[in-house]
Amino acid sequence: MRSRRTLLREVYVWELPVRIYHWVNALCIVILCLTGYMIAEPVAILSASEATFGYWFGTIRFIHFVVAYVFLFNFAFRIYWGFTGNRYASWRNYIPLKLSQWKELFDVIRVDILMIKNKPVDTIGHNTLASVIYFAFFGAFVLQCVTGFGLYAKMSPAYFPKLFAWIIPAMGGDLIVRQVHHFLMWFFIIFAVIHIYLVFYHDYIERHGVTSSMIGGWKFIEEKMAAEEENKEQAS
Repeated sequence: MRSRRTLLREVYVWELPVRIYHWVNALCIVILCLTGYMIAEPVAILSASEATFGYWFGTIRFIHFVVAYVFLFNFAFRIYWGFTGNRYASWRNYIPLKLSQWKELFDVIRVDILMIKNKPVDTIGHNTLASVIYFAFFGAFVLQCVTGFGLYAKMSPAYFPKLFAWIIPAMGGDLIVRQVHHFLMWFFIIFAVIHIYLVFYHDYIERHGVTSSMIGGWKFIEEKMAAEEENKEQAS
């Protein structure tokens, strides 16, 4: 029988609001990418049914617009929670302001990307490299929302989309805004593939329960590292 002897402690890392945000966000991205692709590349579907029941493209657009609102307000909630949640959800993790964060960032690059260092970087929440990437990802969220509602403003009688009517003139025209919006969709798809791979990779290498932590909130951390983290919290 093969076994590993490691003393672990359960640490509550991801609070319920963060987990809800994560899965709602993931579902929204999947739906928005599918419907967005169908809007950009419409599929010709012939139907012998009554026209009232064959309005599939309008339904696709409606789903895209509704989910876009959910995506936007879910993201707005995450920004709010970055100021009110625990230390692992704090916005301070996403902007490397400390020297120790920059050191950790380069250490993670050596391990995960350059593979010139074998020892994994010990972190309980996101490591610094992941945090910086997520911060850039949040920037892409903002740009996607702005371009999307900018395009929607032309056809919507609602007040909120009209707030983004200035986007198309500011970015140089309808075509450029559509291209940026479309390219960002592929950016999200590529990011999702890499994200899923790295989650399983770190789950296997570090054995901290990365995957299950986004369901239950708990990670399994080495006793020594958990104790050091606890001492830091008490000192602060």
